[in-house]
Amino acid sequence: MADGPGTESRYRRDNTALLGRLRKIEGQVRGVQRMVEEDRYCVDILVQLAAIRSAVSAVGHSLLESHVRGCVAKALQSGDGDRAVTELMEVIAQFSR
Repeated sequence: MADGPGTESRYRRDNTALLGRLRKIEGQVRGVQRMVEEDRYCVDILVQLAAIRSAVSAVGHSLLESHVRGCVAKALQSGDGDRAVTELMEVIAQFSR
């Protein structure tokens, strides 16, 4: 994953945990694929999709928090706060759709 211009990745210290969570999500998606292939009950599939959406959201929130506490805080301290806040607001708008 590429970092923004002039920023350092702050999530690297949690990389192992994030990758573990993403692998679990990947397994959940494969499970839903099997459920569809097996023509399982729609409500059961929908419940699993809701769990996946929740898990993806949790990963996103974790990354967002790391970004704010790391990159944005550093930018504010270095005087590049306007750019960082603009970028943050754009990301929040995208993330909350």
